[in-house]
Amino acid sequence: MNEFILVRVVVKIMVPFILLFALYVQMHGDYGPGGGFQAGVIFATGIIVYTIVFGIRRAVEAVPMSAVMAMVCCGLILYAGTGFATMALGGEYLNYSVLDSADPVHGQHAGIIIIELGVGITVAGVLTAVFLVFAERRARR
Repeated sequence: MNEFILVRVVVKIMVPFILLFALYVQMHGDYGPGGGFQAGVIFATGIIVYTIVFGIRRAVEAVPMSAVMAMVCCGLILYAGTGFATMALGGEYLNYSVLDSADPVHGQHAGIIIIELGVGITVAGVLTAVFLVFAERRARR
């Protein structure tokens, strides 16, 4: 894609907006369409578009595989940790009401936001990892 300067410029401009839109979908998923899974897919798409245009070498420099694996692990720990925290507070696994004993509805709201964040981070990490692994295999040929 080195010869397509216009594509490279447009992608450089658009990728930050794609990632920002993913954060918007993540944070406003409880008020409208969206949530963790959709935000994770959009975030991974931004990285994938960058990789397609600039190449696997530059993509791995920008987002190392160790960071992608850390995203997968942190998202999973966030999701599971929320469930274990609700159990430690005396509720069932993922019973968010116990997160705020004064206002159970607020606890449910907070729990859903935390869970959706964990899902978004995990989905973004997994989809990015799958794409990068296949792209690296193809680049070695």
